[in-house]
Parts: sequence; structure tokens; C-alpha cells
Amino acid sequence: MKILVTGCAGFIGWKTCELLLRENQEVVGIDNLNDAYDTRLKEWRLKQLQDHSKPNFRFHHMDIASGSDVASLWKREASFEAVVNLAARAGVRQSVQDPWAYYEANLIGTLNLLEGCRREGSKFILASTSGVYGESKGPFREDQPTDCPLSPYAASKKAAETLCHSYHRLYDLDVIVLRYFTVYGPAGRPDMSIFRFIRWLAEDEPVVLYGDGSQQRDFTYVDDIARGTTAALDLSGFEIINLGGSRPVRLQTVIGLLEHLIGRHAKIEYHPPNSLDARSTWADISKARKLLGWGPRTALDEGLQMAVEWYRENRRWAREILLT
Repeated sequence: MKILVTGCAGFIGWKTCELLLRENQEVVGIDNLNDAYDTRLKEWRLKQLQDHSKPNFRFHHMDIASGSDVASLWKREASFEAVVNLAARAGVRQSVQDPWAYYEANLIGTLNLLEGCRREGSKFILASTSGVYGESKGPFREDQPTDCPLSPYAASKKAAETLCHSYHRLYDLDVIVLRYFTVYGPAGRPDMSIFRFIRWLAEDEPVVLYGDGSQQRDFTYVDDIARGTTAALDLSGFEIINLGGSRPVRLQTVIGLLEHLIGRHAKIEYHPPNSLDARSTWADISKARKLLGWGPRTALDEGLQMAVEWYRENRRWAREILLT
């Protein structure tokens, strides 16, 4: 199968490409390598793909928000059996500062890719977010209302989901929407809590915490997310599916686990809760188990250990990364 993976130098994109390549799929990866966060992380991930890809991986430096570039890519590559759209502007706080960039990447970019899929009949997989559930009470089910997102980021993802449904109905496209829950692991994004907590603890810096630490997150290891994403390639029709750990954990518990792994006591700097952050996230993954045969395999303590080990191995440059 020939598969286009957008955002291939991103956190989830990198791991999804790795898994597809291990399965001997032909992967075309694209990424605009923007500076939404430190590009050294993106360059490191891309190098892993290029070092181990053999002839099955080709990379194009381009932006999905450019309709002409996306159309040109389809002409160069002939066609794709499936498109996995993992390219996005991610991050809640930054989306308040520049919502235009989020809608350009997350909605216009999705539209450009759907147009390509419409012309060629390609299957489309959209990476969405647990953020669409807003302040709903967990566990979150795919059929519950998602019309009150808390940030422009979450709203842009909800808009992309709605557009996907329209293209499915209009053109009978196979479209699978995956709602990811708090993804973490090695080489994670520096705006996410796990990377930040590890960096602050390892460098003996204050751990900044918004709220009292009782907030809960449904942490999901990145390899598990990649496995669920590739499994979705076997589905047809239109589906929305949660991919999450299904076990919410308090942030103060996570900090405690990292204190043990790193061997340092956290100097916590408390700040008021941020209104952009949901109090808790919690995935009901019954549908993922039924349709994909999927469930998380990596326990939180095991996943945190691997994230810490990655930081130690790459500390020389990772400690310099700006925490956005």
C-alpha cells in the first residue's frame, strides 16, 4: 500500500511512519518543518526515518495549507491508496495567540487533502483530539456532544472533523477520525507536560504547575497511538474513534513517578488553573477495541521510563530546547 503521511517529522507522524515502514508499506512523508516549536526535535525525528527507511520512504518539504503544492504532490506521486493526516498546529495556549495559523493548517490543510482524496478515491484518516470534548464528564464517548471546545485549537479540529463528514457523505469517501488523548513518549513535544516535567526535574529547575496537580489526564504512549492509527487503515465508511489510555492519572501522581525515575525532588511552582485546560480527560475506548482490536499496551511507568531515557541520551541538546 502506498500511503501519504503528513506531519511526518511530528511526534505522532514519526512513530506512525516507523511502524508503516516496519510493515513494508511504501510511505511518502511530508512536513513543512515549521518553527511552532524547536525544529531540532523535528529534524531529529526525520533523521531517524531517513536513516532507517531504505527505499520505502520519500520525504517532501511542503505545507498542506498550500492547495497548489498539495495538487502538485499528487501529480508527482500519481496516487495514494490512503492519506494519514497528522500535520497540524498543535497546542492550546498558542492557539489563542494566533488562531489564524491553526485554522490554516488544521482546516484549510485538511480541505486540500480531502480534495486530493476526492479526485483519487483515497482513504482518509484524520488525527483529531480529546480537546473536542471540552469540559464534558468522562469517560468520553464518541457519540456525545462536542460543540463546546475550550480553545481555538480544539475548535479547529472539530471543524476539520465536520468537513470530513461532509466529504464522506458527498463523495462516499472512507474517512476515519481518530481522537487522541494526551500522547507522550520519547522525543515528545516541548509544550506537553511530560517533556516539560522531565526537563525541569533533570535540570533541577522549578516545575511549573497550573492548578493544584489534581487535574487528571488520560496519558497514551506514542507507540500505542501509532499502532491504533495504522490499524484504522483497514476500516471503511465513516467512523470517529477514541484512542486513549482509558485510565486518567493525576498530574501530581505523574510528577511523583518522574521524581522516582530521575532521582530528584520536584520544586513545584504553583500557578492558578488555566481556563483553556479541561479539568480531566478520560477515553471510553470500547469502540477502538471493537473495530480495531486496539487497546493500550504500555503502562504509564514504563512509558515514562522510556521518555526519561531518551532525554538522558539526548540531553546535550534537548536541555536547550525552548519550552513553548
